[in-house]
Amino acid sequence: MIQKLDISGIHVDLDKEAHEYAVKKIGGMDRFLSRHARESAHAEVKLVEVKIKTRKQYTCEVILRLPKDTLMTKETANTMLAAIDASQSKLKNQLKKYKEKHGNPRLHRRMLSKIRRR
Repeated sequence: MIQKLDISGIHVDLDKEAHEYAVKKIGGMDRFLSRHARESAHAEVKLVEVKIKTRKQYTCEVILRLPKDTLMTKETANTMLAAIDASQSKLKNQLKKYKEKHGNPRLHRRMLSKIRRR
């Protein structure tokens, strides 16, 4: 679980269900981080409600600050929970790329040598 997680609602009263859902989804993204990045990860989640004529749309913006980079996603959906889900899936892909870029190269060499030996 990401230790530093700030969740705020803009133009919307953030109910307990949405808050817990965001903590569960965005806070659980630490499993895609390396151990040294988990300690200093800081996530900011902003949930915004926008009224367009007769319907409401919700936007979820997630800013994840990591040791060597900052990742950001912004998704809009008809429900708040759907916006959180969409942001989580985009953030997951970005974290995979981050891990490949900033991962331990020795680990990759060890894995390649094991495959070659077989």
